[in-house]
Amino acid sequence: QVQLVESGGGLVQPGDSLRLSCAASGRTFSSGAMGWFRQAPGKEREFVAGISWSRSNTDYADSVKGRFTISRDNAKNTMYLQMNSLKPEDTAVYYCAARSGSGIYYSDRYYNYWGQGTQVTVSS
Repeated sequence: QVQLVESGGGLVQPGDSLRLSCAASGRTFSSGAMGWFRQAPGKEREFVAGISWSRSNTDYADSVKGRFTISRDNAKNTMYLQMNSLKPEDTAVYYCAARSGSGIYYSDRYYNYWGQGTQVTVSS
């Protein structure tokens, strides 16, 4: 089993920045992709960003391109999401996800492991 724990959420104003972290423990895998998803009230969970094990491949939702940056430190079993220029529409619960396969997928059904989520609220 793999356990994922997110941290770093909070209440910020529009234009501010936050960095989310996702710490993995338990059975880690050598080639798995990871990703960030989010779910706003009344909406379905959506893909935000993904990264391959080697960090050579990343992908982003159009809504966050140029503002968010995903990264991972495999030695620390930790993934990050740097969020800049935050907007009220970024308000959601953010989830960390991992899969045993190497590809980045936009659909959450391809991810085997999930964290409990961390709330991000952007409001003036």
